[in-house]
Amino acid sequence: MSGLAGKTMFISGGSRGIGLAIAKRAAEDGANVALIAKTADPNPKLPGTIYTAAAEIEAAGGKALPIVGDIRFDDQVEAAVNATVEAFGGIDICVNNASAINLAGTLQLPMKTYDLMQDINTRGTYLVSRTCLPHLMEAENPHILTLSPPLNLAPHWFANNLAYTIAKYGMSMCTLGMSAEFASRGVAVNSLWPRTAIATAAVQNLLGGEESMRRTRSPEIMADAAYEIFSRPSREATGNFYIDDEVLAEAGTTDFSKYASVPDADLMPDFFLDA
Repeated sequence: MSGLAGKTMFISGGSRGIGLAIAKRAAEDGANVALIAKTADPNPKLPGTIYTAAAEIEAAGGKALPIVGDIRFDDQVEAAVNATVEAFGGIDICVNNASAINLAGTLQLPMKTYDLMQDINTRGTYLVSRTCLPHLMEAENPHILTLSPPLNLAPHWFANNLAYTIAKYGMSMCTLGMSAEFASRGVAVNSLWPRTAIATAAVQNLLGGEESMRRTRSPEIMADAAYEIFSRPSREATGNFYIDDEVLAEAGTTDFSKYASVPDADLMPDFFLDA
């Protein structure tokens, strides 16, 4: 029986990119995946919808529960978690993947956009985790995984895009605090971040287009790293800020070339990592 067979994952923003890759990797084992996302209708600038994601999850071997919802609103998250528990009997894994990005400087960023990033990134992570926790504490090997960076307080990471940095570090502070708060309850709370830029719509649309996409790795490297984390005993692996290729190296991976979007390309380092 595969490691995540019969386990239930609740994931925010899993309709494309890294979130969908993580969901499909779990589905390969026969996991149940409930995904809450806003994209119900096709968008010419963004690939996929919550329904196409569900179809891909089921094609990979899992069971999918697509839930159209917005994690900024308490009642929608509560309804989504309740629907997940009703459909699958509980929650074993919570993935905080939903995130908003805007790299404008302080004088250029509208406060409406600041609030959006705070509401989705920091508050959304707190709310989704908080709502899933009562069910996670009843699971056998419960994990919360948030896609956020190590807390690096070097000033240059704040200088050019302060609002985005605050919002992403807020997600990481949820990991720092909840991992300590719920350690005695056996819930693993960790963050995962990529070493390099990942081939997602954000890179395509905001971070340099096709030239930057050539210097990325595929979302599957994050999915494989997340799978390794979920396979670890929750009481022995909590409070970590994991980097994708380090997780896989610890698991025995020595060749990362299969993840490169373009073979032998000069990979673009991701934000918040100094080395």
